[in-house]
Amino acid sequence: MTELLTSAQMRAVEQAAIESGAVTGLALMERAGRGVVAAIFEQWPELQAGRGAGPSGSPEYFGQEKARRAVVLCGPGNNGGDGFVVARLLQGKGWAVEVLFYGDAARLPPDAARMYGLWSAQGAVAGMDVAAAGARPDLLVDAMFGTGASRAIALECAQAFQAVRRRKGRGRCRVVAVDCPSGMDCDSGEILLPVPPFGDNDADIAGFAAFMQDEVTPRLLGCDLCVTFHRAKVGHFLAEVGGGAPVVVDIGLKPVESRDPALLGVAISDPAVVRLVAPQIVEGSRAARVWLRHVAHIGGGGHKYDRGHALVLGGGVGRGGAARMAARAALRIGAGLVTLGVPGAALQENAARMDAVMLRCVGSAEELVPVLADGRLAALCLGPGLGVGARTRDMVRAALSASAIEDGHETRRFVLDADALSSFADDPAELFALCHDRVVLTPHEGEFARLFADLSQKSRVQEGRSKVDDARRAARRAGCYVVLKGEATVIAGPDGAASVHPALYDRRAPWLGTAGAGDVLAGMICGVLAHRMGGFAIHQALEAAVWLHVECARSFGPGLIAEDLPEELPRVFRGLGV
Repeated sequence: MTELLTSAQMRAVEQAAIESGAVTGLALMERAGRGVVAAIFEQWPELQAGRGAGPSGSPEYFGQEKARRAVVLCGPGNNGGDGFVVARLLQGKGWAVEVLFYGDAARLPPDAARMYGLWSAQGAVAGMDVAAAGARPDLLVDAMFGTGASRAIALECAQAFQAVRRRKGRGRCRVVAVDCPSGMDCDSGEILLPVPPFGDNDADIAGFAAFMQDEVTPRLLGCDLCVTFHRAKVGHFLAEVGGGAPVVVDIGLKPVESRDPALLGVAISDPAVVRLVAPQIVEGSRAARVWLRHVAHIGGGGHKYDRGHALVLGGGVGRGGAARMAARAALRIGAGLVTLGVPGAALQENAARMDAVMLRCVGSAEELVPVLADGRLAALCLGPGLGVGARTRDMVRAALSASAIEDGHETRRFVLDADALSSFADDPAELFALCHDRVVLTPHEGEFARLFADLSQKSRVQEGRSKVDDARRAARRAGCYVVLKGEATVIAGPDGAASVHPALYDRRAPWLGTAGAGDVLAGMICGVLAHRMGGFAIHQALEAAVWLHVECARSFGPGLIAEDLPEELPRVFRGLGV
Protein backbone atom coordinates (compact mmCIF):
# COMPACT_ATOMS: atom_id res chain seq x y z
CA MET A 1 0.00 0.00 0.00
CA THR A 2 1.18 3.55 -0.60
CA GLU A 3 2.84 5.12 2.43
CA LEU A 4 2.36 8.62 3.76
CA LEU A 5 5.13 10.34 5.71
CA THR A 6 5.17 12.81 8.56
CA SER A 7 7.35 15.89 8.29
CA ALA A 8 9.87 14.36 10.71
CA GLN A 9 10.04 11.14 8.70
CA MET A 10 10.63 13.09 5.50
CA ARG A 11 13.48 15.03 7.10
CA ALA A 12 14.99 11.78 8.39
CA VAL A 13 14.87 10.18 4.93
CA GLU A 14 16.59 13.20 3.37
CA GLN A 15 19.22 13.43 6.11
CA ALA A 16 20.01 9.72 5.90
CA ALA A 17 20.53 9.98 2.15
CA ILE A 18 22.80 13.01 2.52
CA GLU A 19 24.84 11.51 5.37
CA SER A 20 25.33 8.29 3.41
CA GLY A 21 26.94 10.24 0.58
CA ALA A 22 24.33 8.99 -1.90
CA VAL A 23 23.22 12.52 -2.73
CA THR A 24 23.82 16.12 -1.70
CA GLY A 25 21.26 18.52 -0.36
CA LEU A 26 21.97 20.78 -3.29
CA ALA A 27 21.18 18.00 -5.76
CA LEU A 28 17.91 17.22 -3.96
CA MET A 29 16.92 20.88 -4.13
CA GLU A 30 17.71 21.08 -7.85
CA ARG A 31 15.68 17.92 -8.49
CA ALA A 32 12.78 19.30 -6.46
CA GLY A 33 12.71 22.54 -8.44
CA ARG A 34 12.89 20.66 -11.74
CA GLY A 35 10.07 18.42 -10.57
CA VAL A 36 7.88 21.42 -9.78
CA VAL A 37 8.44 22.91 -13.23
CA ALA A 38 7.73 19.58 -14.92
CA ALA A 39 4.52 19.20 -12.89
CA ILE A 40 3.42 22.72 -13.87
CA PHE A 41 3.79 21.99 -17.57
CA GLU A 42 2.12 18.61 -17.25
CA GLN A 43 -0.82 20.22 -15.45
CA TRP A 44 -1.06 23.14 -17.86
CA PRO A 45 0.53 22.18 -21.21
CA GLU A 46 -0.48 25.53 -22.69
CA LEU A 47 2.16 27.21 -20.51
CA GLN A 48 5.09 25.26 -21.98
CA ALA A 49 5.78 27.70 -24.82
CA GLY A 50 6.80 30.38 -22.33
CA ARG A 51 4.97 32.95 -24.41
CA GLY A 52 1.27 33.64 -24.77
CA ALA A 53 -1.07 35.90 -26.68
CA GLY A 54 -1.56 39.38 -25.31
CA PRO A 55 -4.87 40.67 -23.97
CA SER A 56 -7.51 40.66 -26.65
CA GLY A 57 -7.77 44.03 -28.39
CA SER A 58 -4.71 45.56 -26.69
CA PRO A 59 -2.85 47.66 -29.32
CA GLU A 60 0.53 47.02 -27.72
CA TYR A 61 0.12 43.30 -28.20
CA PHE A 62 -1.56 43.36 -31.59
CA GLY A 63 -0.08 40.68 -33.83
CA GLN A 64 2.52 39.56 -31.30
CA GLU A 65 3.00 37.48 -28.17
CA LYS A 66 4.02 38.45 -24.67
CA ALA A 67 6.29 36.52 -22.34
CA ARG A 68 4.57 34.41 -19.73
CA ARG A 69 4.88 35.95 -16.30
CA ALA A 70 5.55 34.25 -12.97
CA VAL A 71 5.86 35.54 -9.44
CA VAL A 72 7.79 33.27 -7.07
CA LEU A 73 7.42 33.91 -3.33
CA CYS A 74 10.43 32.50 -1.47
CA GLY A 75 10.73 31.96 2.27
CA PRO A 76 13.74 31.87 4.59
CA GLY A 77 14.34 28.11 4.49
CA ASN A 78 14.84 25.24 2.08
CA ASN A 79 11.34 25.64 0.69
CA GLY A 80 12.49 29.05 -0.48
CA GLY A 81 15.57 27.37 -1.98
CA ASP A 82 13.26 25.21 -4.10
CA GLY A 83 11.54 28.43 -5.19
CA PHE A 84 14.81 29.97 -6.40
CA VAL A 85 15.38 26.88 -8.55
CA VAL A 86 11.88 27.17 -10.02
CA ALA A 87 12.46 30.84 -10.81
CA ARG A 88 15.76 30.15 -12.54
CA LEU A 89 14.34 27.31 -14.63
CA LEU A 90 11.26 29.27 -15.70
CA GLN A 91 13.38 32.23 -16.75
CA GLY A 92 15.53 29.85 -18.77
CA LYS A 93 12.37 28.84 -20.65
CA GLY A 94 11.64 32.43 -21.66
CA TRP A 95 9.41 33.48 -18.77
CA ALA A 96 9.46 36.91 -17.17
CA VAL A 97 10.03 36.06 -13.50
CA GLU A 98 9.72 38.17 -10.35
CA VAL A 99 11.17 36.79 -7.11
CA LEU A 100 9.93 38.18 -3.81
CA PHE A 101 11.89 37.05 -0.76
CA TYR A 102 11.01 37.07 2.93
CA GLY A 103 13.92 36.89 5.33
CA ASP A 104 17.63 37.62 5.56
CA ALA A 105 19.75 36.18 2.74
CA ALA A 106 22.74 35.95 5.10
CA ARG A 107 20.80 33.53 7.32
CA LEU A 108 19.57 31.15 4.63
CA PRO A 109 20.54 27.45 5.04
CA PRO A 110 23.61 26.62 2.92
CA ASP A 111 21.81 24.91 0.04
CA ALA A 112 19.09 27.57 -0.15
CA ALA A 113 21.81 30.27 -0.01
CA ARG A 114 23.54 28.67 -2.98
CA MET A 115 20.31 28.67 -4.99
CA TYR A 116 19.69 32.27 -3.96
CA GLY A 117 23.10 33.13 -5.38
CA LEU A 118 22.48 31.33 -8.66
CA TRP A 119 19.20 33.19 -9.12
CA SER A 120 20.70 36.54 -8.12
CA ALA A 121 23.31 36.18 -10.85
CA GLN A 122 20.56 36.38 -13.46
CA GLY A 123 17.57 38.08 -11.82
CA ALA A 124 16.54 40.55 -9.16
CA VAL A 125 15.26 39.77 -5.68
CA ALA A 126 12.66 42.10 -4.16
CA GLY A 127 10.93 42.22 -0.82
CA MET A 128 7.36 41.21 -0.05
CA ASP A 129 6.39 44.87 0.27
CA VAL A 130 6.22 45.33 -3.52
CA ALA A 131 3.87 42.40 -4.08
CA ALA A 132 0.97 44.59 -5.21
CA ALA A 133 2.99 46.23 -8.01
CA GLY A 134 3.09 44.89 -11.54
CA ALA A 135 0.81 43.00 -13.87
CA ARG A 136 -1.18 39.89 -13.06
CA PRO A 137 1.10 36.86 -13.58
CA ASP A 138 0.18 33.62 -15.32
CA LEU A 139 1.70 31.74 -12.40
CA LEU A 140 2.16 32.37 -8.69
CA VAL A 141 4.57 29.97 -6.98
CA ASP A 142 4.24 29.67 -3.20
CA ALA A 143 7.64 28.55 -1.91
CA MET A 144 7.53 30.39 1.39
CA PHE A 145 7.07 27.67 4.02
CA GLY A 146 6.91 23.90 3.51
CA THR A 147 6.78 20.76 5.62
CA GLY A 148 8.70 22.32 8.51
CA ALA A 149 6.04 24.91 9.33
CA SER A 150 5.06 24.84 13.00
CA ARG A 151 3.28 28.18 13.46
CA ALA A 152 1.17 30.65 11.55
CA ILE A 153 3.06 32.31 8.71
CA ALA A 154 4.05 35.97 9.00
CA LEU A 155 1.17 38.23 8.04
CA GLU A 156 3.51 40.05 5.65
CA CYS A 157 3.90 36.85 3.62
CA ALA A 158 0.18 36.12 3.57
CA GLN A 159 -0.61 39.67 2.49
CA ALA A 160 1.99 39.47 -0.29
CA PHE A 161 0.37 36.28 -1.58
CA GLN A 162 -3.06 37.89 -1.61
CA ALA A 163 -1.70 41.09 -3.18
CA VAL A 164 -0.24 39.20 -6.14
CA ARG A 165 -3.54 37.40 -6.70
CA ARG A 166 -5.37 40.75 -6.69
CA ARG A 167 -3.13 42.34 -9.31
CA LYS A 168 -5.04 43.79 -12.22
CA GLY A 169 -4.91 42.15 -15.58
CA ARG A 170 -6.63 39.62 -17.76
CA GLY A 171 -6.26 35.90 -17.68
CA ARG A 172 -5.97 33.36 -14.96
CA CYS A 173 -3.34 33.46 -12.21
CA ARG A 174 -2.59 29.82 -11.43
CA VAL A 175 -1.22 29.07 -7.96
CA VAL A 176 1.36 26.35 -7.32
CA ALA A 177 2.30 25.32 -3.78
CA VAL A 178 5.73 23.79 -3.21
CA ASP A 179 5.22 20.91 -0.74
CA CYS A 180 2.03 22.47 0.64
CA PRO A 181 0.25 25.83 0.86
CA SER A 182 2.35 27.95 3.23
CA GLY A 183 1.05 27.72 6.76
CA MET A 184 -0.34 24.21 6.46
CA ASP A 185 0.69 21.62 9.03
CA CYS A 186 1.75 18.68 6.86
CA ASP A 187 1.11 16.23 9.71
CA SER A 188 -2.45 17.26 10.56
CA GLY A 189 -3.70 18.98 7.41
CA GLU A 190 -4.70 21.99 9.54
CA ILE A 191 -3.91 25.55 8.56
CA LEU A 192 -1.77 27.07 11.31
CA LEU A 193 -3.47 30.26 12.48
CA PRO A 194 -2.84 32.82 15.21
CA VAL A 195 -4.71 32.41 18.47
CA PRO A 196 -7.21 35.18 19.25
CA PRO A 197 -5.69 37.38 21.98
CA PHE A 198 -8.95 37.68 23.92
CA GLY A 199 -11.63 35.71 25.74
CA ASP A 200 -15.37 35.34 25.28
CA ASN A 201 -16.89 38.44 26.87
CA ASP A 202 -19.07 40.78 24.79
CA ALA A 203 -16.30 43.27 24.03
CA ASP A 204 -13.97 40.53 22.87
CA ILE A 205 -16.67 38.90 20.75
CA ALA A 206 -17.20 42.24 19.04
CA GLY A 207 -13.56 42.23 18.03
CA PHE A 208 -13.59 38.67 16.74
CA ALA A 209 -14.87 39.55 13.25
CA ALA A 210 -12.10 42.08 12.82
CA PHE A 211 -9.55 39.54 14.01
CA MET A 212 -10.81 36.98 11.51
CA GLN A 213 -10.71 39.47 8.67
CA ASP A 214 -7.31 40.94 9.50
CA GLU A 215 -5.39 37.96 10.87
CA VAL A 216 -7.05 34.73 9.73
CA THR A 217 -8.55 35.16 6.26
CA PRO A 218 -5.32 36.43 4.64
CA ARG A 219 -3.53 33.28 5.83
CA LEU A 220 -5.90 30.90 4.02
CA LEU A 221 -3.76 30.62 0.91
CA GLY A 222 -4.83 27.56 -1.05
CA CYS A 223 -3.51 26.48 -4.45
CA ASP A 224 -4.46 25.09 -7.85
CA LEU A 225 -1.61 22.58 -7.84
CA CYS A 226 0.40 21.16 -4.95
CA VAL A 227 3.74 19.49 -5.70
CA THR A 228 5.47 17.50 -3.00
CA PHE A 229 8.54 15.27 -2.99
CA HIS A 230 9.36 11.58 -2.51
CA ARG A 231 6.11 10.71 -0.74
CA ALA A 232 2.88 12.53 0.02
CA LYS A 233 2.59 13.69 3.61
CA VAL A 234 -0.08 12.60 6.06
CA GLY A 235 -1.70 16.05 6.12
CA HIS A 236 -2.24 16.03 2.37
CA PHE A 237 -4.90 13.36 2.86
CA LEU A 238 -6.46 14.51 6.11
CA ALA A 239 -7.69 17.70 4.43
CA GLU A 240 -7.80 18.93 0.86
CA VAL A 241 -4.98 21.25 -0.14
CA GLY A 242 -6.90 22.48 -3.18
CA GLY A 243 -6.53 21.77 -6.87
CA GLY A 244 -6.68 18.00 -6.58
CA ALA A 245 -4.45 15.44 -4.90
CA PRO A 246 -0.81 16.50 -4.58
CA VAL A 247 1.59 15.55 -7.35
CA VAL A 248 4.45 13.52 -5.89
CA VAL A 249 7.84 14.07 -7.52
CA ASP A 250 10.59 11.45 -7.33
CA ILE A 251 13.81 13.20 -6.28
CA GLY A 252 15.95 10.06 -6.17
CA LEU A 253 15.77 9.20 -2.49
CA LYS A 254 15.94 5.59 -1.36
CA PRO A 255 12.34 4.46 -1.56
CA VAL A 256 10.33 3.80 1.56
CA GLU A 257 9.23 0.16 1.54
CA SER A 258 6.22 0.13 -0.75
CA ARG A 259 3.86 -2.42 -2.21
CA ASP A 260 1.68 -2.65 -5.28
CA PRO A 261 -1.29 -0.59 -4.02
CA ALA A 262 -3.67 -3.37 -5.03
CA LEU A 263 -1.94 -5.98 -2.90
CA LEU A 264 -3.49 -5.60 0.49
CA GLY A 265 -2.62 -9.17 1.46
CA VAL A 266 0.81 -8.11 2.64
CA ALA A 267 1.53 -7.44 6.28
CA ILE A 268 1.79 -3.91 7.52
CA SER A 269 5.55 -3.83 7.88
CA ASP A 270 6.04 -0.68 9.92
CA PRO A 271 3.47 0.65 12.38
CA ALA A 272 5.25 4.02 12.23
CA VAL A 273 4.21 4.44 8.60
CA VAL A 274 0.71 5.61 7.73
CA ARG A 275 -0.83 3.76 4.80
CA LEU A 276 -2.94 5.51 2.16
CA VAL A 277 -6.03 3.52 1.22
CA ALA A 278 -6.24 4.54 -2.43
CA PRO A 279 -5.71 1.50 -4.66
CA GLN A 280 -5.17 2.27 -8.33
CA ILE A 281 -7.62 -0.32 -9.59
CA VAL A 282 -8.29 -0.94 -13.26
CA GLU A 283 -11.81 -2.29 -13.49
CA GLY A 284 -11.94 -6.01 -14.11
CA SER A 285 -8.21 -6.50 -13.59
CA ARG A 286 -6.51 -9.13 -11.48
CA ALA A 287 -5.43 -6.29 -9.20
CA ALA A 288 -9.09 -5.64 -8.40
CA ARG A 289 -9.63 -9.24 -7.41
CA VAL A 290 -6.50 -9.25 -5.26
CA TRP A 291 -7.53 -5.98 -3.62
CA LEU A 292 -10.84 -7.57 -2.67
CA ARG A 293 -9.31 -10.68 -1.16
CA HIS A 294 -10.40 -9.36 2.23
CA VAL A 295 -14.00 -9.49 1.10
CA ALA A 296 -13.44 -13.17 0.44
CA HIS A 297 -17.14 -14.06 0.71
CA ILE A 298 -17.71 -12.86 -2.85
CA GLY A 299 -15.07 -15.20 -4.27
CA GLY A 300 -17.54 -18.05 -4.60
CA GLY A 301 -17.79 -21.47 -2.99
CA GLY A 302 -18.16 -22.46 0.59
CA HIS A 303 -21.04 -23.14 2.94
CA LYS A 304 -23.03 -20.23 4.32
CA TYR A 305 -21.36 -20.72 7.70
CA ASP A 306 -17.96 -20.65 6.02
CA ARG A 307 -18.94 -17.33 4.50
CA GLY A 308 -19.88 -16.25 7.98
CA HIS A 309 -22.86 -15.80 10.27
CA ALA A 310 -23.32 -12.20 11.39
CA LEU A 311 -25.69 -11.00 14.10
CA VAL A 312 -26.91 -7.41 14.15
CA LEU A 313 -28.76 -6.26 17.26
CA GLY A 314 -31.55 -3.74 16.78
CA GLY A 315 -33.85 -1.51 18.78
CA GLY A 316 -37.50 -1.61 19.73
CA VAL A 317 -40.69 -0.72 17.90
CA GLY A 318 -40.21 2.13 15.46
CA ARG A 319 -36.44 2.16 15.95
CA GLY A 320 -35.41 -0.64 13.61
CA GLY A 321 -34.32 1.19 10.46
CA ALA A 322 -30.66 1.60 11.37
CA ALA A 323 -30.19 -2.06 12.31
CA ARG A 324 -32.07 -3.24 9.22
CA MET A 325 -29.74 -1.23 6.98
CA ALA A 326 -26.71 -2.60 8.81
CA ALA A 327 -28.00 -6.16 8.48
CA ARG A 328 -28.70 -5.78 4.76
CA ALA A 329 -25.25 -4.28 4.23
CA ALA A 330 -23.64 -7.25 6.00
CA LEU A 331 -25.55 -9.63 3.75
CA ARG A 332 -24.85 -7.72 0.54
CA ILE A 333 -21.12 -7.53 1.20
CA GLY A 334 -21.02 -11.31 1.36
CA ALA A 335 -21.80 -12.76 4.79
CA GLY A 336 -23.37 -16.19 4.31
CA LEU A 337 -26.07 -15.67 6.92
CA VAL A 338 -27.26 -12.57 8.77
CA THR A 339 -29.59 -12.56 11.75
CA LEU A 340 -31.28 -9.44 13.08
CA GLY A 341 -31.92 -9.66 16.81
CA VAL A 342 -34.68 -7.37 18.12
CA PRO A 343 -37.06 -7.21 21.10
CA GLY A 344 -40.12 -9.41 20.80
CA ALA A 345 -42.48 -6.46 20.28
CA ALA A 346 -40.50 -5.42 17.19
CA LEU A 347 -40.46 -8.83 15.46
CA GLN A 348 -43.60 -8.24 13.41
CA GLU A 349 -42.42 -4.82 12.24
CA ASN A 350 -39.09 -6.19 11.07
CA ALA A 351 -40.59 -9.34 9.54
CA ALA A 352 -42.59 -7.11 7.23
CA ARG A 353 -39.39 -5.46 6.00
CA MET A 354 -36.88 -8.33 5.79
CA ASP A 355 -36.77 -11.58 3.83
CA ALA A 356 -33.22 -12.84 3.33
CA VAL A 357 -32.23 -11.60 6.79
CA MET A 358 -33.30 -13.96 9.58
CA LEU A 359 -35.01 -12.68 12.72
CA ARG A 360 -34.62 -13.65 16.34
CA CYS A 361 -36.02 -12.32 19.57
CA VAL A 362 -33.13 -10.64 21.38
CA GLY A 363 -34.32 -7.82 23.56
CA SER A 364 -31.99 -8.09 26.53
CA ALA A 365 -28.63 -9.40 27.66
CA GLU A 366 -30.38 -12.47 29.08
CA GLU A 367 -31.91 -13.27 25.69
CA LEU A 368 -28.55 -12.66 23.99
CA VAL A 369 -26.62 -15.21 26.08
CA PRO A 370 -28.07 -18.38 24.44
CA VAL A 371 -27.53 -16.86 20.99
CA LEU A 372 -23.87 -16.34 21.81
CA ALA A 373 -23.55 -20.03 22.72
CA ASP A 374 -23.71 -20.89 19.01
CA GLY A 375 -20.04 -21.24 18.01
CA ARG A 376 -20.95 -20.65 14.37
CA LEU A 377 -21.77 -17.01 15.11
CA ALA A 378 -18.73 -15.26 13.65
CA ALA A 379 -19.39 -11.52 14.02
CA LEU A 380 -21.68 -9.16 15.92
CA CYS A 381 -22.71 -5.58 15.23
CA LEU A 382 -24.07 -3.67 18.21
CA GLY A 383 -25.18 -0.04 18.19
CA PRO A 384 -27.25 1.10 15.22
CA GLY A 385 -30.65 2.05 16.64
CA LEU A 386 -30.03 -0.02 19.76
CA GLY A 387 -30.73 2.84 22.17
CA VAL A 388 -28.51 4.57 24.70
CA GLY A 389 -28.64 3.26 28.23
CA ALA A 390 -28.31 0.36 30.65
CA ARG A 391 -29.88 -2.23 28.33
CA THR A 392 -27.32 -1.56 25.63
CA ARG A 393 -24.45 -1.58 28.14
CA ASP A 394 -25.59 -4.96 29.44
CA MET A 395 -25.76 -6.40 25.91
CA VAL A 396 -22.27 -5.14 25.09
CA ARG A 397 -20.93 -6.68 28.31
CA ALA A 398 -22.59 -9.99 27.52
CA ALA A 399 -21.34 -10.02 23.93
CA LEU A 400 -17.73 -9.15 24.66
CA SER A 401 -17.51 -11.53 27.62
CA ALA A 402 -18.76 -14.62 25.77
CA SER A 403 -16.30 -17.12 24.32
CA ALA A 404 -16.26 -18.56 20.81
CA ILE A 405 -13.35 -20.99 20.58
CA GLU A 406 -12.22 -22.46 17.26
CA ASP A 407 -9.01 -24.48 16.98
CA GLY A 408 -8.06 -23.31 20.45
CA HIS A 409 -8.44 -19.60 19.59
CA GLU A 410 -11.07 -16.95 20.17
CA THR A 411 -12.38 -16.06 16.72
CA ARG A 412 -15.57 -14.01 17.08
CA ARG A 413 -15.30 -10.39 15.99
CA PHE A 414 -17.32 -7.38 17.11
CA VAL A 415 -18.31 -4.02 15.68
CA LEU A 416 -19.44 -1.39 18.19
CA ASP A 417 -21.11 1.65 16.66
CA ALA A 418 -23.39 4.54 17.53
CA ASP A 419 -25.48 3.79 20.66
CA ALA A 420 -23.12 1.04 21.82
CA LEU A 421 -20.42 3.71 22.11
CA SER A 422 -22.53 6.50 23.55
CA SER A 423 -23.89 4.17 26.24
CA PHE A 424 -20.41 4.13 27.81
CA ALA A 425 -19.82 7.89 27.61
CA ASP A 426 -20.01 8.17 31.42
CA ASP A 427 -17.48 5.37 31.98
CA PRO A 428 -15.32 4.75 28.89
CA ALA A 429 -12.80 2.82 30.99
CA GLU A 430 -15.36 0.08 31.53
CA LEU A 431 -15.78 -0.33 27.79
CA PHE A 432 -12.02 -0.35 27.22
CA ALA A 433 -11.62 -3.07 29.85
CA LEU A 434 -14.01 -5.26 27.84
CA CYS A 435 -12.33 -4.63 24.47
CA HIS A 436 -9.68 -6.78 22.80
CA ASP A 437 -8.01 -7.09 19.42
CA ARG A 438 -11.11 -8.55 17.74
CA VAL A 439 -13.23 -5.50 18.56
CA VAL A 440 -13.75 -2.57 16.18
CA LEU A 441 -15.06 0.79 17.37
CA THR A 442 -16.53 2.97 14.60
CA PRO A 443 -17.11 6.46 16.05
CA HIS A 444 -17.69 9.73 14.27
CA GLU A 445 -15.97 12.75 15.81
CA GLY A 446 -18.76 13.41 18.33
CA GLU A 447 -18.83 9.84 19.61
CA PHE A 448 -15.05 9.78 19.65
CA ALA A 449 -14.96 12.88 21.86
CA ARG A 450 -17.40 11.28 24.30
CA LEU A 451 -15.14 8.25 24.74
CA PHE A 452 -11.77 9.99 24.45
CA ALA A 453 -12.39 13.46 25.85
CA ASP A 454 -8.72 14.41 25.86
CA LEU A 455 -8.42 13.48 22.19
CA SER A 456 -11.33 15.57 20.88
CA GLN A 457 -11.17 17.40 17.57
CA LYS A 458 -11.11 20.75 19.38
CA SER A 459 -8.15 19.84 21.58
CA ARG A 460 -6.44 18.29 18.56
CA VAL A 461 -6.38 21.61 16.73
CA GLN A 462 -5.39 23.57 19.82
CA GLU A 463 -2.51 21.25 20.71
CA GLY A 464 -1.24 20.56 17.19
CA ARG A 465 -2.00 16.84 17.01
CA SER A 466 -3.29 15.02 13.95
CA LYS A 467 -6.34 12.83 13.51
CA VAL A 468 -3.97 9.91 12.95
CA ASP A 469 -2.18 10.63 16.23
CA ASP A 470 -5.44 10.58 18.15
CA ALA A 471 -6.84 7.48 16.46
CA ARG A 472 -3.63 5.62 17.27
CA ARG A 473 -3.73 6.72 20.91
CA ALA A 474 -7.37 5.71 21.15
CA ALA A 475 -6.72 2.26 19.67
CA ARG A 476 -3.89 1.62 22.11
CA ARG A 477 -5.93 2.85 25.06
CA ALA A 478 -8.95 0.71 24.18
CA GLY A 479 -6.85 -2.26 23.06
CA CYS A 480 -8.85 -2.64 19.86
CA TYR A 481 -9.32 -1.24 16.36
CA VAL A 482 -10.70 2.26 15.87
CA VAL A 483 -12.30 3.48 12.66
CA LEU A 484 -12.53 7.25 13.16
CA LYS A 485 -15.01 8.32 10.49
CA GLY A 486 -15.12 11.47 8.42
CA GLU A 487 -14.19 12.73 4.97
CA ALA A 488 -10.76 11.41 5.87
CA THR A 489 -11.40 8.17 7.76
CA VAL A 490 -8.55 6.90 9.91
CA ILE A 491 -8.18 3.20 10.70
CA ALA A 492 -5.91 2.49 13.67
CA GLY A 493 -4.99 -0.80 15.29
CA PRO A 494 -3.90 -1.61 18.84
CA ASP A 495 -0.41 -2.38 17.46
CA GLY A 496 0.00 1.21 16.24
CA ALA A 497 -0.67 0.51 12.57
CA ALA A 498 -2.70 3.23 10.87
CA SER A 499 -4.31 3.90 7.50
CA VAL A 500 -6.03 6.92 6.02
CA HIS A 501 -8.88 6.59 3.57
CA PRO A 502 -9.60 10.02 2.07
CA ALA A 503 -12.98 10.68 0.49
CA LEU A 504 -11.28 13.76 -0.92
CA TYR A 505 -10.14 15.09 -4.29
CA ASP A 506 -11.38 12.76 -7.04
CA ARG A 507 -12.99 10.45 -4.45
CA ARG A 508 -15.20 13.09 -2.89
CA ALA A 509 -18.75 11.90 -2.19
CA PRO A 510 -20.45 14.71 -0.24
CA TRP A 511 -23.82 13.03 -0.63
CA LEU A 512 -22.50 10.33 1.72
CA GLY A 513 -23.25 12.74 4.57
CA THR A 514 -26.77 11.38 4.98
CA ALA A 515 -28.60 9.79 7.91
CA GLY A 516 -27.87 6.09 8.21
CA ALA A 517 -24.69 5.99 6.11
CA GLY A 518 -22.66 5.20 9.23
CA ASP A 519 -25.02 2.36 10.14
CA VAL A 520 -24.46 0.86 6.69
CA LEU A 521 -20.68 1.11 7.14
CA ALA A 522 -20.96 -0.73 10.48
CA GLY A 523 -22.92 -3.48 8.75
CA MET A 524 -20.40 -3.71 5.90
CA ILE A 525 -17.57 -4.06 8.41
CA CYS A 526 -19.47 -6.73 10.33
CA GLY A 527 -20.16 -8.64 7.12
CA VAL A 528 -16.51 -8.55 6.07
CA LEU A 529 -15.32 -9.66 9.50
CA ALA A 530 -17.77 -12.59 9.54
CA HIS A 531 -15.77 -14.54 6.96
CA ARG A 532 -14.42 -17.87 8.29
CA MET A 533 -12.50 -19.28 5.28
CA GLY A 534 -8.89 -18.95 6.41
CA GLY A 535 -7.13 -16.32 8.45
CA PHE A 536 -6.84 -12.70 7.40
CA ALA A 537 -5.80 -9.41 8.91
CA ILE A 538 -8.57 -7.36 10.45
CA HIS A 539 -6.83 -4.10 9.55
CA GLN A 540 -6.80 -4.80 5.81
CA ALA A 541 -10.40 -6.02 5.94
CA LEU A 542 -11.39 -2.69 7.49
CA GLU A 543 -9.56 -0.86 4.70
CA ALA A 544 -11.52 -2.81 2.10
CA ALA A 545 -14.88 -2.17 3.79
CA VAL A 546 -14.28 1.57 4.16
CA TRP A 547 -13.13 1.83 0.53
CA LEU A 548 -16.20 -0.08 -0.72
CA HIS A 549 -18.50 2.13 1.34
CA VAL A 550 -17.26 5.25 -0.44
CA GLU A 551 -17.08 3.46 -3.79
CA CYS A 552 -20.79 2.63 -3.51
CA ALA A 553 -21.59 6.29 -2.84
CA ARG A 554 -19.51 7.41 -5.82
CA SER A 555 -21.13 4.79 -8.04
CA PHE A 556 -24.65 5.88 -7.08
CA GLY A 557 -23.99 9.62 -7.14
CA PRO A 558 -26.02 12.61 -5.91
CA GLY A 559 -29.44 11.84 -4.49
CA LEU A 560 -28.06 8.95 -2.48
CA ILE A 561 -29.85 7.86 0.68
CA ALA A 562 -28.42 5.30 3.08
CA GLU A 563 -30.68 2.48 1.84
CA ASP A 564 -29.07 2.79 -1.59
CA LEU A 565 -25.59 1.88 -0.38
CA PRO A 566 -26.03 -1.90 0.14
CA GLU A 567 -27.95 -2.16 -3.13
CA GLU A 568 -25.07 -0.55 -5.01
CA LEU A 569 -22.57 -3.21 -3.90
CA PRO A 570 -23.42 -5.71 -6.67
CA ARG A 571 -22.85 -3.02 -9.31
CA VAL A 572 -19.50 -2.10 -7.74
CA PHE A 573 -18.43 -5.75 -7.55
CA ARG A 574 -19.39 -6.33 -11.20
CA GLY A 575 -17.46 -3.26 -12.22
CA LEU A 576 -14.40 -4.66 -10.49
CA GLY A 577 -14.74 -7.89 -12.43
CA VAL A 578 -15.41 -10.06 -9.40
